Amino acid sequence: MSLRSRRSGRRPEVDISPLIDVVFILLIFFMVTTTFVKDTQVDLERPGAASGTVASTKALRIVVDRAGALWLGDAPVKPWMLQSRVRDYLRDAVDGSVLVVIDRRVPAEKLIEVVDQCRLAGAEDIGVITDAEAG
Repeated sequence: MSLRSRRSGRRPEVDISPLIDVVFILLIFFMVTTTFVKDTQVDLERPGAASGTVASTKALRIVVDRAGALWLGDAPVKPWMLQSRVRDYLRDAVDGSVLVVIDRRVPAEKLIEVVDQCRLAGAEDIGVITDAEAG
């Protein structure tokens, strides 16, 4: 008795719909868990630099808007609180770099004040984001 006679002569079919479901679930998972680096919604006109390099995506970003207000991430911060907030970040951070995102019309004195506060907090790697890095 042959195996062929027991079966009705049909070829076995492979259902690939579960495979397609798994692929779509993985696609959705990776799209949701991907981190995107974006600056806060503050309208800035960044300065340009010919020697700019690509900045770290894990760095702490301090934004100085046109009015001179400071933002740490998405939250506004007072100038006298900046040093302690940066120190708290550096205590827990693996990558201890700080990036200052500043409008080109802000006086250089304000930039120096922010960089000085970051250095007093213990930051060693401090950079300024330019047009080339904005992407």
